[in-house]
Formats: sequence, structure tokens, C-alpha cells
Amino acid sequence: MKENFVVVAEVRTLHGKGASRRLRREGKVPAIIYGGTESPQPIQVSHNELMKHLKIEAFYSHILSIDIAGKTEQAVLKDLHRHPVREEVMHMDLQRVLANVLLRMHVPLHFKGAEVAPGVKTGGGVVEHHMVQVEVECLPKDLPEFIEVDLSALELNEAVHLSQLKLPENVTPVELKHGNDASVAAVHLPRVVVEVEPTPAAPAEVPATAQKVADAAKAGGDAKKDDKKK
Repeated sequence: MKENFVVVAEVRTLHGKGASRRLRREGKVPAIIYGGTESPQPIQVSHNELMKHLKIEAFYSHILSIDIAGKTEQAVLKDLHRHPVREEVMHMDLQRVLANVLLRMHVPLHFKGAEVAPGVKTGGGVVEHHMVQVEVECLPKDLPEFIEVDLSALELNEAVHLSQLKLPENVTPVELKHGNDASVAAVHLPRVVVEVEPTPAAPAEVPATAQKVADAAKAGGDAKKDDKKK
């Protein structure tokens, strides 16, 4: 059963960096909703409520209900700006969706069967995940929350490609539309790291000219010592 996410928002009337900083101090996140048949609308949402949603994986690939001053719009999360150090959302972008317009979204991959794959169980291999999500194109009603990837039949040095994924009807990987049947996951033998013993550095060779100068200097020094003795 699909989750039903409702994001309660308010119309944002103040703009600019200063206004955004004040909003964040008040526990709000500046955001914008755009696309569809209407103009972009600056909005603000509760940071605490948003963080609760963000802990659920399905929130990132789900049709969201955005309640703006009592009016509900359907949208998807398109971009999220986080603070580089603190666990804080700085800004959020939402894109409106229309029922009859194709949508492109990144959907997470859920892997299963790795522990019983012949290449792992008897071949001694390990699973390499080449993707953790895949961009798909579909109508909003067909958008999956995740895509399951079955690895249970993989032999050693075999891979699962985009064309082998079992997708819901009318859902197409974007890369396949461009002819790129990329690998999603594969089973290979673990890589062995060989430590190379360091080779002692060879004594530096003194250029012949420099050696002659050094010998001459030494000879001159020895001659001075003999003179002093006399």
C-alpha cells in the first residue's frame, strides 16, 4: 500500500537571503513549487515536519499532496539543499505534476537474493552495486516507490542490466531510451590488494664535472694543511 504524504505549506511573501535566514531561525524551510499550468509559487514549510517525511524513503519518489492555504496541489520533490555540516534543510524545490504529462523521477532500487546467488554462495564472489537508483519516465499514476532487483540467479562475472529489470507497466528507464543498457549490479571475485615491498633508493651518482671540482677542492685543502705544517 502506498504512503500518502501531505506537506502543509504557507505562502511565502518575503524573499532574499535575509528573509530566508529569518525563516530558518523560526524553524521554517523556504521552498518553491513550480511547473504545471500555474506560475511558480514561493512557499514555506515546517522544518520539523519536513524532517519527519525525509526519514521515509518513499517520500523521495512519491506523488506528494501540497496543502497551501487550504488548496491542495500534486507535486514531487525535485531538489533539496542541505547545510554542508549540520543536518538542516536550507531550501526545497517541488514540481507540480499533471495526470496526463510524463514525469521523470529517480526511483530507489531494492536488491534481494544476493546471499543465495550461485556466484556468491559457491563461487566466492561479491556483489558490486553499480546503481542505487534509476531515473524512470512514466505518468504520475504509474510512478513506483521503488524497483526490486533480483540477484538470486547471478553466476560469477554476470550482471543485471537495466533491460532485465521487472518494471511496472508503462514505466521506462530513461537511459534505455538513449540506448544505454547499463549494468545495475554484478558479481565478481573480490579484488586482492598486493603490497609491493619498497625498493631501496640507489645512491645518487655525482656528475663527472662536479666530482672533479670536489676533488680539486679537497686537493687544495690538503695542500694548505701541508704548508701550515712546514
